[in-house]
Amino acid sequence: MNTRMNTRLAAFHVALRVAVDVALGHLTSRKRQTLVSLTGVVLGVAFFLAVSSLMRGSEKDFLQRLVDNSAHITVYDEYRQAQAQPAELRWPEAAVEVRHVKPQRETRGIRGWRERLAAVEALPDLRAAPVLVGSAVLNFAGRQQAVSLSGVVPEKMHAVSTIDAKMIAGTLDALSANPNGVILGQGLVDKFSLHLGSTINVVAGEGASRSLRLVGIFRTGNAGYDEGQAFVLLKRAQALLGRENRVNRIIVQLTDAYDAKTVAQTIEASSGYKSVSWIEASEDFISLLLVRNLIMYSVVSAILVVASFGIYNTISTIVMEKTRDIAIMKSMGFHASDIRNIFLLEGLIVGLIGSAAGMLCGWGLIEALGQVALKLPGVQELTHLPVWRGLDQFGFAMAFAMFSCVAASWLPARRAARVHPVDILRGVA
Repeated sequence: MNTRMNTRLAAFHVALRVAVDVALGHLTSRKRQTLVSLTGVVLGVAFFLAVSSLMRGSEKDFLQRLVDNSAHITVYDEYRQAQAQPAELRWPEAAVEVRHVKPQRETRGIRGWRERLAAVEALPDLRAAPVLVGSAVLNFAGRQQAVSLSGVVPEKMHAVSTIDAKMIAGTLDALSANPNGVILGQGLVDKFSLHLGSTINVVAGEGASRSLRLVGIFRTGNAGYDEGQAFVLLKRAQALLGRENRVNRIIVQLTDAYDAKTVAQTIEASSGYKSVSWIEASEDFISLLLVRNLIMYSVVSAILVVASFGIYNTISTIVMEKTRDIAIMKSMGFHASDIRNIFLLEGLIVGLIGSAAGMLCGWGLIEALGQVALKLPGVQELTHLPVWRGLDQFGFAMAFAMFSCVAASWLPARRAARVHPVDILRGVA
């Protein structure tokens, strides 16, 4: 048994060596066409990697900015579906009409928010913080500006927000040291000509007003946020908004942001309050990125498809020129499958060499693009092009290039396998 197996292996090695020698001989006999085909594959793989790196890099940069500047999960003081009325529960099959009933006025907020916050914090791999969000108007020197007023607990916000990294003056902890402090964006500060220590009047939606001292300034680069957001201590916001001992948001940050959808469903199921993940809130952007990626891969893949036509042309020409040689090989005992495999091997060789050289060129293009720095209008610091260096895109580029090369050589290889040696040799004679 071992002798028979060794004999088969030796025969396979001999056949493979002969096929490789013949394939290389065919390719080197038409050096110019082979070089053109190789160049097409190299450029196709290189540009595929460069464009893919830019597109995926910009996608990940966008998602990172989206994730960093917003909560992974936000628990609201509302329900995803309206609660059933008592009459509907009492008489589910009846037609009930209730008129002239005035709903009771109650202070909105998450009921028992401390217990619910503790329950959320008990879940693994996350941090949570309570927030009270309301509307207010800033008054200073006769100017007014509507803002979104957020009451926060600085100790909790450190773990769930990037606002600390955006501070250009003062700190978030200054709110704890000064209960009448307020933190504003650079846009508002410039609009009102304020500076640290300035006093500004804040009027809440319920009509309550209070003079607050500016203790911090932040800048995110988002003009709408920088001109429309203010932070105060949670207790101060509760007093201004008339919602003592209430919060209407619990914001959650996860260790893995892509677990947000599953964790949000868990929180909503246990608390009953509407829990929205950043994935759910940004479905339109994510769908847009998916469409963009499909367009990108379709366009870039077309380069490799065009390159495969060069391989098809090269191998087809070799088949036409080597028809007599193919007939002689068949008369010597080569099977049709052997002939077909030789020409498929030619496409495989072009694909391997072209993919390897293309990946080297692609890596160089990616590194060069990563060094490009742009200065966007209105932005002081330089911005580098976002590139992605994931190994999966190299594997995908090589796999698609190999598939294109082998597919392009299939028809010529099939035509070569169908050559009838008797007809060819009789015609030559």
